[in-house]
Amino acid sequence: MSYSNPQAIVSTEWLSKNINDPDLVILDGTYHLPTANRNASQEFPSKHIKGAFFFDIDDIADADNTLPHMLPSDKVFSEKVGALGINNKKQVIVYDVYGMQSAARTWWMFRFFGHENVSVLDGGLPKWVKEGNQISSSPVTPSPATFVCNRQPLLVKNLDEIKEIVKGGKGQIIDARSLGRFNGTEPEPRAGMRSGHMPGAISLPFTAFLDQKSKTYISGDRINLLIEELNIDLNQPITTTCGSGVTACALSLGLFLIGKTDVSVYDGSWSEWGALPDTSIVQ
Repeated sequence: MSYSNPQAIVSTEWLSKNINDPDLVILDGTYHLPTANRNASQEFPSKHIKGAFFFDIDDIADADNTLPHMLPSDKVFSEKVGALGINNKKQVIVYDVYGMQSAARTWWMFRFFGHENVSVLDGGLPKWVKEGNQISSSPVTPSPATFVCNRQPLLVKNLDEIKEIVKGGKGQIIDARSLGRFNGTEPEPRAGMRSGHMPGAISLPFTAFLDQKSKTYISGDRINLLIEELNIDLNQPITTTCGSGVTACALSLGLFLIGKTDVSVYDGSWSEWGALPDTSIVQ
């Protein structure tokens, strides 16, 4: 089975052929977990795809919220992406340095703010480099543009909405974290988090959607098989969650590829749920 929505990803071969298209904007959406002790914005200038700009999910976020990289206001998103030269007609391509880990968060943010012409580079920077494509350390100055937001509120869930699902409301929660973190046998990468998972949540590590060598998405048939094995009903509402709303988006992208386009993301994810003293947790 081929993908129902193949436009959500582009191949390295496609980008190599279209990299000089003036209507194309390439973004590095890399984010590192706190335990990595790395700074993506500092690493970007020395090694990135030619012509790319850095999309900082910690900067393009709600600065008044203590939770990590929560969705910003329309005003902030419009100003920040406009400063990167992105208007509503641009085609946006996102990658990260892992192949697939955080790029889908940027993809999802653009969709949330109403921009559907956005895709993820399948296999990301590792595949791009392995195939001998051009890497740059030269800065590029964007031409400011105007981006108008048209937010899609159904693509996000907040704490109260998740509590309703956990209490038995309509919907399925799929957790993108590792099985160890889901079961509470591995520590959380952020201090102050309790371990475990939400009652009723289904464990589906985002890496299960990826070929382990190339870090490209597996076929639509294989994604569907995983969904069937876990008894996930694609006809019912689905919300994805993870540590801080990043790899949850990788699951949402995989589901989007097979035609499930209305998946919501719990923006606060475990950084919110696991830090609260009164939320229900299963280990």
